[in-house]
Amino acid sequence: MKNLIFFFLLLALGTQAQPIHFKSVLVDTHNDCITACIEKKVSLDQDLRGINHSDLTRFKQGGVDYQLFSIWCDGEKVNPYAWAMREMDTLDAVAKRNPDKIVVGKTWKEIEKALKQHKMVAQYGVEGGHMIEDDIRKLDTFYNRGVRYMTLTWNNSPSWASSHADEKNPKYTGPRGLTEFGKQIVHRMNELGIIVDVSHVGETTFWDAIKTTTKPVIASHSNAYSICPVSRNLKDEQIIAIGKNGGVICLNFFSGFVDSNFSKKDAAFRKAHVAEIDSLLATGIQREYAFTMVSEKYPAESENIKPDLELLMNHFDHIVKLIGVDHVGLGSDFDGINSAPKELKTVLDYPAFTKALIARGYSNKDIRKVLGGNFLRVYRMNNPN
Repeated sequence: MKNLIFFFLLLALGTQAQPIHFKSVLVDTHNDCITACIEKKVSLDQDLRGINHSDLTRFKQGGVDYQLFSIWCDGEKVNPYAWAMREMDTLDAVAKRNPDKIVVGKTWKEIEKALKQHKMVAQYGVEGGHMIEDDIRKLDTFYNRGVRYMTLTWNNSPSWASSHADEKNPKYTGPRGLTEFGKQIVHRMNELGIIVDVSHVGETTFWDAIKTTTKPVIASHSNAYSICPVSRNLKDEQIIAIGKNGGVICLNFFSGFVDSNFSKKDAAFRKAHVAEIDSLLATGIQREYAFTMVSEKYPAESENIKPDLELLMNHFDHIVKLIGVDHVGLGSDFDGINSAPKELKTVLDYPAFTKALIARGYSNKDIRKVLGGNFLRVYRMNNPN
């Protein structure tokens, strides 16, 4: 009897979630599907079920109205700026082929028009300051292409900022925090309207960026360190600082940033399949995608080590408790991760997150803020035009 009651409760919540979910403007600040499409030699406007977490049709079906597409390569890639141009060319071509479905929005008027016409707004987020190749002028080119945030570092460090990985690496000999040139880059980003993203940065860089920026920042795909203590997540004092700055923390769906027990389970999985991973690496595929492709090959094993959505919601509640519901959003990291909570398998599953918000008592007003309103506020504060 209890199981039956629980089933009907879930059914009622799902029905209740549909209207608020699809009437809200849903913004996801981080999706790596452009890189995934290039690595897997497919196109976003194809049916990519079973291949990617995302494709153009499923974005619409999942209720995504506004997607910031990650422009990324790892620190080993030669000519990262040229790679960034290739990635943006790739999505621009998709938008050109599908003008009735997706628009690369560069002004607020273009964004509003696209949303009214029920087209998906696309913009770019450059994931790693190494992609400007120490040339501040490249920020202007990025902005003109539709880049609206830049993550100051990825796991590697450019010459002007230190990453979370390098700051804990005893062999790292580069600068800690922002150099004077790094501060110039932040100022130029503020002037242009490129939002400063503090995901991936080291703590020293984080505090330098908070002191330097004149505009609200985002953490495009990060969670709470106190629940899952990995260096990619934000400590409570950092969360509070982002709240005071007026910024937004966008939740990352990656199991390793949600569940503190996941890394050991994932390491065992990779060890069991190391020969296949090495074989993929030998073909030239970037390491992150070799892991992802092997995980997709063994879905039962991958599913067994994933956390439940409830644990991600604990991160959400923790951040809200510290700085309020006005400072949380979504940055899934879909197509850049090999594991997410069991209920969030692809972009089709965003309604499950909305259902979880309803179950935890959040109002429709608060849900609209979280799904997109909070990011839109920060966007307008960085880009008034």
